[in-house]
Amino acid sequence: MLPFIRSDLAQFTAYKPHPSSDTADSVPTQFDRLDTNESPYDLPLELKEKLAWTYQQVIETNRYPDGGHETLKDAIAEYVNESAALPLSNTAANISVGNGSDELIRSLLIATCLGREGSILVANPTFSMYGILAQTLGIPVVTVGRNETNFEIDINAAQSAIEQTQNPPIRVVFVVHPNSPTANSLTAAELAWLRSLPEHILVVIDEAYFEFSQTTLVGELAQRPNWVILRTFSKAFRLASLRVGYCVAHPEAIAILEKVRLPYNLPSFSIAAALVALQNRTLLLESIPQTLSERSKLIEILSQQPELQITTSSANFIYLRLKPNGFNSQNYSQDAALKTFHQRLRKLGTLVRHISGGLRITVGTIEENARTVTRVQAAIADLEF
Repeated sequence: MLPFIRSDLAQFTAYKPHPSSDTADSVPTQFDRLDTNESPYDLPLELKEKLAWTYQQVIETNRYPDGGHETLKDAIAEYVNESAALPLSNTAANISVGNGSDELIRSLLIATCLGREGSILVANPTFSMYGILAQTLGIPVVTVGRNETNFEIDINAAQSAIEQTQNPPIRVVFVVHPNSPTANSLTAAELAWLRSLPEHILVVIDEAYFEFSQTTLVGELAQRPNWVILRTFSKAFRLASLRVGYCVAHPEAIAILEKVRLPYNLPSFSIAAALVALQNRTLLLESIPQTLSERSKLIEILSQQPELQITTSSANFIYLRLKPNGFNSQNYSQDAALKTFHQRLRKLGTLVRHISGGLRITVGTIEENARTVTRVQAAIADLEF
């Protein structure tokens, strides 16, 4: 380590941009890239042409972008209200926009826990960036487990952690609705627990997959000033390459986030793309029913494999595990079998995410999903279950 670098970073593992790739290089296009939960569909050509015209005729590259995001925040507020059937409930004052949701997570951590004022609570397995970003800021991360059958948070352990953790106390609880990588939505018991948390604890509810679950908690924000909801344009809106996320919260919380947000954090082209996506949301979201139908087919077909265990999904991906007694334990341990299974799928041409004792597989196009089924079956056969 260089002598001027924080000592705790020596043991820190950075997020791997391409989790199923052998290198940090871009993933070759010949793979079916089903490891990062992106939309399998690019923007329609007519919208790309509209954005190209905007870049040529409107955007001045020598000028800074709109640092206040007012037009975009107005459009997001309109969509949020529409998507939750809340006429005029949210305005631009309830919205903050980030360079992906990651920037908003980081801003929330800076605003709440920095300087040993707080720690965060997460229930693993879940989205790893909550813990990674906290660690980069020197913020303690408290973890609890989940039910191994339905992946519900261990509420008793979580409540005990909040009551017992001191110096610093837990200041933020992060949950994903539905969770990644396990694809389950929050249960009634989990929601009741979140509602019971005192106002000095911030509850961050990540709805990155809202468009697929169609289940949102935005309607509760008016009564819960300690709740923040995160969303993204990277999934259903097909803008993963342009890094636009947003959060919805009480205006006072948004005002604090605006204080810690970097100026001009979104490029002009990303702002323009998000606006075009919202203006054409009916067109872009037309692919959702097909994704849900393909998800159901994947679960139905792969569930017929006696070696596999697949949980219900409310997102655009499925979570697959090997049954404990579904393979020849004389040839493989559980972990070794899963690792070999994952590597075999990659060799056959399908990238999936190996995480937390299972494989997370993004729902792709009809053709990609057909290949996924064939390759999963081939990989199982190769393992000599």
